[in-house]
Parts: sequence; C-alpha cells; structure tokens
Amino acid sequence: MARFRQMLLLSPYRCGSPEKPSSLGAMRSRASVLSALCLVLASWCSGVGMAAAQSSTEPATTAAPPPTVTRDANSPVTVHATRLSRPLSIDGRLDDEVYQSVAPATGFVQQEPHEGQPATEKTDTWILFDDENLYVSARCWDSHPERLVANDMRRDGDLSQNDNLTVTLDTFFDRRNGFYFQTNPLGGLRDQQVYDDRQNNEDWNTIWNVKARRDEQGWTAEIVIPFKSLRYKGSGPQTWGVNVKREVKWNNETSFLSPVPASHGRRAVFKMSSSATLVGLEAPPATRNLELKPYLKSGLQTNTLATPVLSNDLSGTGGLDVKYGITSGLTADFTVNTDFAQVEADDQQVNLTRFNLFFPEKRDFFLEGQGIFAFGGASLRPPPAGTRPILDTTSQALTPVLFFSRRIGLDDGREVPIRAGGRITGRSGPYSIGLLNIESGERPEAQAARTNFSVVRLRRDVLRRSAIGILATSRSLAPDGTGSSQLYGADAALLFFQNLMINGYYARTQAGGDAGDGTSYSGKVNWAADRYGVALEHITAGRGFSPDVGFMARSEFRRTYGYARFSPRPRASPFFRKLTNEVSLDYITTPEGRLQSREALASFRADFHNGDQVLLQASRNFEDLAKPFTIAKGVSIAPGGYGWGEARATYYIAPQRTLNGRVNVSQGSFYDGRRTVAGLNARLNLGARLGIEPRIALNWVDLPAGQFTAQVIGANTTMMFSPRMSLTALVQYNSSSNTLTSNIRLRWEYIPGSDFFIVYNDGRDTLPSGFPALSSRQFVVKVTRLVRH
Repeated sequence: MARFRQMLLLSPYRCGSPEKPSSLGAMRSRASVLSALCLVLASWCSGVGMAAAQSSTEPATTAAPPPTVTRDANSPVTVHATRLSRPLSIDGRLDDEVYQSVAPATGFVQQEPHEGQPATEKTDTWILFDDENLYVSARCWDSHPERLVANDMRRDGDLSQNDNLTVTLDTFFDRRNGFYFQTNPLGGLRDQQVYDDRQNNEDWNTIWNVKARRDEQGWTAEIVIPFKSLRYKGSGPQTWGVNVKREVKWNNETSFLSPVPASHGRRAVFKMSSSATLVGLEAPPATRNLELKPYLKSGLQTNTLATPVLSNDLSGTGGLDVKYGITSGLTADFTVNTDFAQVEADDQQVNLTRFNLFFPEKRDFFLEGQGIFAFGGASLRPPPAGTRPILDTTSQALTPVLFFSRRIGLDDGREVPIRAGGRITGRSGPYSIGLLNIESGERPEAQAARTNFSVVRLRRDVLRRSAIGILATSRSLAPDGTGSSQLYGADAALLFFQNLMINGYYARTQAGGDAGDGTSYSGKVNWAADRYGVALEHITAGRGFSPDVGFMARSEFRRTYGYARFSPRPRASPFFRKLTNEVSLDYITTPEGRLQSREALASFRADFHNGDQVLLQASRNFEDLAKPFTIAKGVSIAPGGYGWGEARATYYIAPQRTLNGRVNVSQGSFYDGRRTVAGLNARLNLGARLGIEPRIALNWVDLPAGQFTAQVIGANTTMMFSPRMSLTALVQYNSSSNTLTSNIRLRWEYIPGSDFFIVYNDGRDTLPSGFPALSSRQFVVKVTRLVRH
C-alpha cells in the first residue's frame, strides 16, 4: 500500500530491478572487439568509483550508452533513451550524476523565424526511464535570462504565452496520434491528446509531475510521466515517436529537436509524422489499469425564479467515475450520478446574427477522448471572440457538429441530471474507436424528460496520414418530444505531401414525420504552404437535416467558399517577419438556390519580429431576410435584401509585455443602418502568481428601427498558489440579457488526479434600480479522490 501511495504522489522510490548490459554491436562496427571490451571495463570501473562517492539515492545508468541523438540527412532524427537503475529525484536541479555521464540530445532546429537554421538559444534534453516512469529533463540555455516570460502556473493554463518546453510522445508509433506535455519556468502543467497528425484535445488530463527552476543560465525542468499514465503496445523494447519543442518569447523563436516545416504554424507541435524516432526504451507490461474516482458534494442553493422559491436549500450527494483499461489501447469509462458543479462558467457572447452561438464543452467526463468523436472537419471550439476568422475557423464554424456532447445533460443552459453512462474510447490496430451510451433523468422545470443517448464512432487509418470513418448517433426522445431520432454518416480526411488536405463527409438524419431532405454533405480541398495557400469548400444541409445530438450554427443552407493567401517573409526588413495577404468569398444560399448570405473579405496581417501582429480587414456583405429579424429588444429589421460594407483593425500585443492580448475596432454600415464595434481581450500580469484578464465587447448600432448598445464586459482574476492550486473569479455583465454573473472557483489538486473544489455562483438582474437583484445563488464544496490499481 505504501508503494501505491508513492506512485500517486510521484515521489522517488527504488525499483530494485537489475540493469541489463548494453549491446556491443554498435562498438564492434567502429573498433575491434578488444577495444570495445576495454571501453566496457573502463566504464564499469568508473561507475564503481562514482557509485562509492555518490549517495545511494542517486540514479545509476548503464555502462557505455549509445549516442543520445543521431541525425542523418536521409532518415529522421533518432533519440536513444537511457535506463536508470533507481528513480530520478525530481527537483528541477539537474544535479544528479546521470546528467554528467549521459550526453544530452541537442541540435534544435528553428521553425521560426528562420526555418531550418540552428536555434540561437541552445537546449539540452535527456530521455531516461526506469521500471515505472519515463523522465524528460531539459536545460534551456538563455543568453538573456532576465527576459524570460513566466507568469502563468495554472493547471492547464495557456503556457504557450510563456517561455515553454513541450514534449510529444507517439507511443504507438503510428505517426498520427500521441500525447502532449508542456511546462514553463514556473513548473506549470499542461497536457493534451494529439490525433490525426494535426488536431488536439486540450482538455485531456493524466497523472504526471514536473519541477522547474530559473538560474543565471536560463531555466531547467524535470518531467516524470508514469508508464501507467500512457497507452502503448505491449511491454519490453519499444519504438516510439518523440519531439521536443521550445519557445523563447523575448526573441519570438520556436525550435524543435526534430524539424517541423514552418507552414504548419502553431499546430506544428501536433505533427506527429515529423517526430524523431525514440529507441532503447523498455516499458513494463501495460496492465489493465483500474481507476476509481468517487466524489462527495454538498451545497446551498437559492433561486428566486423557481417554483417553489429556493432559499439556501441544503443538499448533498455523491457519485462515482470508473476507468478500466480493456486493452493497451482501449479504455472503458463508467459514471454514476455524474456531477458537474466544479465546471467553469461559459464566457458570455454578443450575438447580433440570426444564428446559434457555439459554447464549448467544459465537463471532464465528456472531454477525454473528445477528438475521436470529431467528424467531417468540424471544430469543437469556437473561433476567438472579437476576431474575424480566416479559412480554418470560418469553415469549421459552419460545418455541422454531428456529435456535440453539450446536448447531453444540458437543456437551454439548464442542467439535466445524468443518471449513468459508459464510454469506450481508444485504438485497436489501425482503428480509432468511440462508443458512448448515456441515460439522462427528468427535470420538469426544464421540460426535460428521461432520454437515452447513444453514439458509435469508428475510424480507420489509410495510406500514410489519412483516415476514413463512420458515425452513428441515436436519441430515444427528440428535443420536441415527438419520438426518437437517428443520424448516420461517413467521412474521410486525406493528407498528401506536406500541405495538401482533402476531406469531406456524407450524413443523413432520420426522425418522425416528413421534414424534407435529411441529408448533408461537404467537400474541401486545402493547400496550405508557408508562402501560398488556397482552398475550396462546399457544404450542403437539407431542409430536414437535424442532428439532434449535434450542433448547427445555421440550418437549411448550401455554402460555397473560396480562399487564397500569399504570405512572403521579407528577408531584409528590420520590423516585419511575415506579411500575409488573404482574400475570400463566402456564398450561402437556400437548398433551392436562393441567395441568403454573401461575404467578400480581404485582409492583410503583418507579423513583427517582437511577436506583435496587426490585422486589417475589409468586407462587403449581403443578407436576405425572408421574415422580420428581432436584433434587440424593441428593434426589428424588416424582410428584404441588405448590403453593407465594414472595415476592421485588430492589434495583437505579444505576451512578454505586462499588458498583452488583443484590441479590435470596426466600423461600417450594418443592414440599413450603421454599427461601430470595439473590443478588448487582454491579460495584465501582476507577477508570477496574479493575473487579471479583462474582456470587453461593445457594439453601438444605429438602425432606422431604433438605436441600441450591446455590451459584454467582464474580468477573470486568477491567483496561483502553486501549479496545482488556484483561485479564479469571473465576473461578467451582458446588456442583452440584463444579467450580472459571478463565478468564483478554488481548485486544489491535493494529490495528482484528486481534487478539492469550492465554487460560488450567482446571477443578478440589472433591470431594477439600485444594486442588481439576486436571481440565483449557489455555494458548493466538492471533493474527489483517485484510487489507482
């Protein structure tokens, strides 16, 4: 039991397993057998001497390890892992003997600003392992350590805004999928899943630990990842993919251990096909891990709008999540009486369109394995607020999301109880598998009846980096209560060369009654090189197409989209790193062919060497309204065709500044009137432990039918006590709904995988005079405990 507790705490312990002697094959190829034996003898004698001088807790290495990294112009980078006979002491100091006896992997290559050139700031890395853990250590040399950007230590914070180090592991060596571990000079922890060689699930979490330290030479980090936290093939000798990325913010440089083309931009870290080959690693048997995570919750609730009115109503409950490793690649999850009290509040949004807003999933049970259920190129995250999206986000925002987990357990923003459910996700050979079945309960005040949700997702790898798949969903009771509904679909994502992507899907929904054409399909061709880019896309959704376990921003449409980009890199400019010129045409009609919307967009973006960016855009829009559109309370726009133009400017401030983020303004005509927009999404760094993130979205609209102002104003304040303990306070005002909401959340990961939460929520009505009147209030204390076998 003591050994089990040590595993949870990721503290050092002895393995006790004997070392395996190194092979002499590599040395025989370079020298005589006699010379090789002499080298082994000398190394053994040296090891005995060092072992006598060092403390018994220092890790020991095998004799005469092979070169840590080898590079060949005709083959990928190869990295050799080194076995330890005792666990590494994780303190971030890099003062163990192993760092002197084993040469580091070095020779990082720039992705930005000068693709293919050696990194200007040197990075040394070591990949080590014992019988229980994988270790990745790094010395990040820096010629200006006083300029390090390190101000965020939140668990799963946006560490990419700091100096950071990222490790990716392709444990099945399929050159497509893997795991992502990121840290910064404060020892922050951020982990993700990578799939399809380009996509990521940033909400995935597992058990691991890291310690980092700053010094006069830069910073150092030691990462420990238990093998139990990973999935891989079998046991014994392994061949994995690995890459290490480093970002230096003061000179805006990105480099990789194994080079990745600049054309992949910030998503280059997910390009598993460019990883180095990791050899020499030996893993323990991939046991069928069993994880139990019970929870207890108690709280007080007030709701002045409920019937009957609730006033400090005391409640308490508990539940259980179970995770079981069916095979080395497949995991089963079960949940009973699922609770989401600790979930962060949604960011409020301004909506001046006729279409639905997208809010991302934030509930832990649905986040793990989320990428497996992605279908047809649809995005599971909205584009950044206040920006005009270009190709990827524009296309993904209108592509129907055929499985959207927020349709389960939520109804018009109100929580519906989830009684029980199960899920199987993972890989088996060339197949990615996702199976889900959830039973939700009744909630009369939300007009929600007991409903069963089922999802089947299967994808198969084809060619080198391509995949085809199918998806089926079923809902026992449709949202309108008229009977069940089903969806069936097939999709393909084909990647050729370095930059050519072709994807598409075909799907059909079935429900009671005759709702019309229930089909939807799409096709997209995208060439995305660093200097040039071009794309064509077509999407159709029939009048009867209704994915009742999915999400559609708009229904009944046919869309054709074209895009072109030219982005040169000025060689001699002292200011500009990259200049991007883009044009696009978005043409949307009804299924019968009547024009609904059209947007012609031209944009220019300049990337500065210091990390700042400026974006200038101009658009010409057309909207045809078939019926009156109520855009604000008391303000309606009459049916008819409307054309207008708009100009926008956005400035992005690099993260090394105390105040950084984005400010945007736009002005132009709007339907038959005018609109002015101003926005701010920023972060004010007040040291390594305190940050304030103000967010402002202001819309001044002047129409013949009336004038109004739509505002969302908020601030998220974060106090970071440690990488595993933080206090956040989010306050938001939305003029459209006349609400003032607050969400205060204390999270303490007191043991890796086990959490303690204190959460306070309230909602207030701003219409009455005086201080906003209380509408609802909730105070919750919740504790979870992970038990791992």
